[in-house]
Amino acid sequence: MSRRIQTLMAALAAMFIVGTAAAHNHGGGYGNDKDAKDIVDTAVAAGSFETLVAALEAARLVDTLKGDGPFTVFAPTDEAFAALPEGTVESLLQPENRDQLIAVLSYHVVAGKVSSEQVIDLSSAETLQGGSLTIENGYNGVQINGANVVQADIETSNGVIHVIDEVLLP
Repeated sequence: MSRRIQTLMAALAAMFIVGTAAAHNHGGGYGNDKDAKDIVDTAVAAGSFETLVAALEAARLVDTLKGDGPFTVFAPTDEAFAALPEGTVESLLQPENRDQLIAVLSYHVVAGKVSSEQVIDLSSAETLQGGSLTIENGYNGVQINGANVVQADIETSNGVIHVIDEVLLP
């Protein structure tokens, strides 16, 4: 892992510790109050999206997801990124692969705020990348391109996050 990524990860870990303390003092901090955080700040505070946030930084998409939106983000956990073939994340984070990284990240984002109530009535959704996600609602819950939605409706000031257990590849 490069020194830059290690430094970024250490900074994110520090922000997570501060964010977690603040969340515990304010009923969770997931946007259910007037001080709702945007998508990026919510992801940082959660502590389980460090790789996603590092990828957003490398792709220079942080400002986009801190923007007005609204956006719906199907956010893969750190474990989901770790399950990719060895070297995949490191390769995507290289400056020369920025366009590919942007494509992967924007494939996880849908324009507009789509709640879990709306997701279960959909069979597909168009992503900011331009591709289409397949949505299935079955006995075991909702799946997005085969990835399980493990937590839904994390409210943010500029949209909603649904946590998934796999990285979606366009």
